Amino acid sequence: MVRRTREEALATRQRLLDAAEVVFHTRGVAGTSLHDIAQQAGTTRGAIYWHFKDKADLFNAMMDRVTLPLEATFAEVGRDPEADPVPAIRRAIVDALKQTANDDRTRRVFAVATHKVEYVDEVQAIRQRHLRIRGDCIDNMARGLRLAARQRGTPLPVPAATAAHGLHALVDGLIKNWLLAPDGFDLVRGGARAIDTYLLGLGLAPAAAPKKKGR
Repeated sequence: MVRRTREEALATRQRLLDAAEVVFHTRGVAGTSLHDIAQQAGTTRGAIYWHFKDKADLFNAMMDRVTLPLEATFAEVGRDPEADPVPAIRRAIVDALKQTANDDRTRRVFAVATHKVEYVDEVQAIRQRHLRIRGDCIDNMARGLRLAARQRGTPLPVPAATAAHGLHALVDGLIKNWLLAPDGFDLVRGGARAIDTYLLGLGLAPAAAPKKKGR
């Protein structure tokens, strides 16, 4: 009986998160009440408060379902001083672009996070989470870019933190603009080329594979 109750509680939590995605996307975060989410999920406000402290807590849990894999990838960039971090940086970014373009849930959640959230008093925790995640991502990028420049023996043309801010802004801008008009450009192919051009401008083209000796 206890096991079934836990499974049911987990199912209810997932149903609430699913409902939040839909209603936030339709009405915006500020325009959505917990009652709206409960109705969409076919449950009560009490069920929401059983699983989440408030609307901001619910929103952040919704975000965690799609962003944690990307955050985990960037957290490892530059940790191994022997590994070239450039392919890992590029792969993490391109994977994020692919996930946004091809996964309905990711696309819907990112659309909410970028275009349908207002940092009003009741959801200041969302702003704090956004700033924390952005800061961690930029710090990890800077660490990787700094290591890549050191491995190549070529100094970056700007400080690593500045380069990381620029790279993050490029990725963020690509996703935000694509979400506004998905038919406007190819997010994955165009985005990958933009990232490669940016890295090349920093002097961080992927390290060339060693040539095989002829017979």
